[in-house]
Amino acid sequence: MSHSHDGAVLELHDVGVRYGDREALRNVTFSVRAGELIGVIGPNGAGKSTLFKAICGLVNHSGEVDVNGVHCHDRVDRMDVAYIPQRSEADLLFPITVGELVMAGRRRFRSWHQRTTAADRAAAIEALAAVNLSGYEARSLSELSGGQLQRAYIARALTQEASVVLLDEALSGVDQPTTIELFDLFATLSKSGTTFLFATHDLALARHRFDRLIAVNGTIQGDGSPEQVLAPAVLDSTFGSGASSSQGGG
Repeated sequence: MSHSHDGAVLELHDVGVRYGDREALRNVTFSVRAGELIGVIGPNGAGKSTLFKAICGLVNHSGEVDVNGVHCHDRVDRMDVAYIPQRSEADLLFPITVGELVMAGRRRFRSWHQRTTAADRAAAIEALAAVNLSGYEARSLSELSGGQLQRAYIARALTQEASVVLLDEALSGVDQPTTIELFDLFATLSKSGTTFLFATHDLALARHRFDRLIAVNGTIQGDGSPEQVLAPAVLDSTFGSGASSSQGGG
């Protein structure tokens, strides 16, 4: 597989998304290196979810998305990217077990008619151990707590061997101890080369948990260190006038 310049695992150039007459995103350009843990901030409706769906190929977009140096504007199957949506979007009524969810990540490695292999099962066991869910294979997703559910989705991303994991407000409703535990997991995985983009509107979390922040509202409003992106001028352009005084806590 070819690798893009500057060792970027993910590159976006002039990406835009329209929903009918409405322009949801425009002129989005940035690149991400392997192992980065990046916070994506912005108000509700700013385009954070749309950005993630464009990266995954879940919505039509203009511009270019390259993953591991492969231009994938025309590819629907972007298995190098794992998308973990908001909890409310997950259909918990669907009768699927943790083991089935995690094993679904292995589909990219075999054709539809092939049975799961010993290697697939070993990968699933290893991924569940990495997220502290060993022995949960037979549990239904509906039985899990919020934090356990997010860990199960992360295990699926690990079995998928995704280079980039996109978490869309993934810790909404998850308690503080579990949040800390999950960020310790993200830090460990990022050291081994997995890249994380984490959409959040929690600016205290953004300030303390990421080395790099990208501020989005229709387009990129800021991209840099927390000190740069949480500066009053950037917050005002991202969240609206006066946001720096009301939102800038933490």
